[in-house]
Amino acid sequence: MNQEKKKKKKRKQLPVRLNMLFFFVFLLFSILVLRLGFIQIVYGEDYRREIERTEDVTINHPVPRGRMYDRNFQMIVDNAPEKAIAYINQGHGPKEMLKVAERLASIITMDVSRISDRDKREYWMMRFPAEAENKVQEKERKTLKKGLTTQEWNKKVYQLTLDRITQQDIEPFKDHDLEIISIWKELRNSTEFTPQVIKNKDVSDKEFAKVSESLQSLPGIETITDWERVYKFNNTLKTVLGKVTDTKEGIPRDHLDYYVAREYNRNDRVGKSYIEYQYEDVLSGQKSKIKKVTNKSGEIIESETISEGEQGNDLILSIDMELQLAVEKIIEDVLMKTKKNKETEFLDRAFVVLMDPRTGEVLTMAGKLLSQTEDGNYETEDFSLGNITTSYNVGSTVKGATILTGFQQGVIKPRTVLVDAPMKIKGTPVKKSWQNFGPIDDVYALRRSSNVYMFHTAIKIGKGHYAYDKPLILEPNTFNIVRDSFGQFGLGTRTGIDLPNETIGYKGASTKPGFLLDLVIGQYDTYTPMQLAQYVSTIANGGNRLQPRMVKEIRQTNLQNIYAPGALVRELKPKILNRIDVNESNMKRVQEGFRQVMQHPLGTAYKEFKGAAYSPAGKTGTAQAFYDGPSRHLYKEPPAVMNLSLVAYAPSNNPEISMAVVVPWVYTGEKGPSPNLEIGRKVLDTYFHLKKTK
Repeated sequence: MNQEKKKKKKRKQLPVRLNMLFFFVFLLFSILVLRLGFIQIVYGEDYRREIERTEDVTINHPVPRGRMYDRNFQMIVDNAPEKAIAYINQGHGPKEMLKVAERLASIITMDVSRISDRDKREYWMMRFPAEAENKVQEKERKTLKKGLTTQEWNKKVYQLTLDRITQQDIEPFKDHDLEIISIWKELRNSTEFTPQVIKNKDVSDKEFAKVSESLQSLPGIETITDWERVYKFNNTLKTVLGKVTDTKEGIPRDHLDYYVAREYNRNDRVGKSYIEYQYEDVLSGQKSKIKKVTNKSGEIIESETISEGEQGNDLILSIDMELQLAVEKIIEDVLMKTKKNKETEFLDRAFVVLMDPRTGEVLTMAGKLLSQTEDGNYETEDFSLGNITTSYNVGSTVKGATILTGFQQGVIKPRTVLVDAPMKIKGTPVKKSWQNFGPIDDVYALRRSSNVYMFHTAIKIGKGHYAYDKPLILEPNTFNIVRDSFGQFGLGTRTGIDLPNETIGYKGASTKPGFLLDLVIGQYDTYTPMQLAQYVSTIANGGNRLQPRMVKEIRQTNLQNIYAPGALVRELKPKILNRIDVNESNMKRVQEGFRQVMQHPLGTAYKEFKGAAYSPAGKTGTAQAFYDGPSRHLYKEPPAVMNLSLVAYAPSNNPEISMAVVVPWVYTGEKGPSPNLEIGRKVLDTYFHLKKTK
């Protein structure tokens, strides 16, 4: 009986326990529902945003560079549009990039000339991972790990694997494989969210269209319009205009930090030399900015243009291209003609600078190099850059600066008479003029190019006492006095021209008194053609040393008409670097001496400039020098040569044009042709003729 009661009691307790269990489960479920509801209501929006999280990335696309025009708005440098295929790295790894490269290689052809063996080996590792892993066995991997960090160990294993991939492994690669490697290499060189040009040379219409149609299956690939720099005059001013890096070069390594800090991409093309480099900030323009919206996987899901960008501003150069071309033709013709002389073995170059002495604007910067062809003839190439990067002994053209230095130091005055007769310092050869002129004054000394007048002036500056065949003792700082004075004219110092890498010339190392005498007649220190042009301009304008300038104006690009100037952004005003400390009457004495050089029957350039209607003034120069050109290694001792030069300006009473002509290494021996004077006369004739036609 008791047993039966117990069973009944248990049967009654079971439903109660089940009910309690169900209640407990219901309670937990209710709490869970409430919690989920709470989360849905309170935090649901936050979680939804997290699931749909996106990231905005701004991508800068380069724009065409500004153009260059001459002073008359003739186009010199332009941009040619090019179809291009680019890649934007969206965080892809090497395997994903390889897939893109394989698909793209089936559509476009690629230049494979720049593929290295290392590129092929790395591609082989990706294609055959199992075989690559076997190149370094597990046991060796464990041995290598001792003493190395994980990063060092991975690098070591990777390099060992590469080293053990044989030539036989990579030899089977066909042309298609090489194209894949070429594309893959470009993709791997990309920086995340930075456009990387894969191909912009000879992209056919068919390739461009096919890639455009296949963008969905080519993650990161874009078809864009790129540009190529076009120089309208192939053999004119090319060395001065400079160069722009290509997409393979990108930013030069030594300027990387500077440009990256200014929001340049590492693979952006920038000016790398001369005007292109000097005016990079003007020519580069404002990049277009495109916002790319990416999801949490890094995929671009939306694109929006923030800024269209602006093409770089245009440069209006001070150069007159018609005059430049005419001067270059004159140089070429005279060089070719002079080269036919037997004495002109070393002659291979000539330079002409034309400058406005009122503003410092460079109208012509011409230089030509002669080279011999296989058939024994000669051809010329542009060497306009040599006007600021090469220097020479220029001879008597500097004598105007010597006279003015004497005036500054108070050792001579206008009309001071000194005796021109052979001089000899003990232990040195006789020094003399090309004629013995006897008692002469300052103007006569310039007209006839007296050396001895300059020697006596230099000795007076150094507070020395000259006696024939006796030692000459000068004040220790005499060289500094003369060189500092010459520097006021631009001789032996940077002219300040708006171009990089200007040389200042060579200063002779010895300060023995005899070399001072060589210095004041232009046969010791060396000067560039541009320094000579600045020097003669300073005399022409009455004493203002002006900064030479290649750029006259900066203008906006005229998008409607590329052959018409855009709105003026900035005009570059003349800049006076210093004023020569001499009074007007002293300056006029030197100007008169220069006028007589070309207009007086006894002037050293009268024969060549006789009858010139434009009233020229100037100074000739002949310097005994030593050949130091490209063939100098063929000689034990440098051969003695003659450098010829000419400085001039016109009209003499109101100068509007100044000129420097330098023709180095013209002839050997004591006498030879005078291409400096022939070039000078033809150039000034051409300038004034063209002026009438405009």
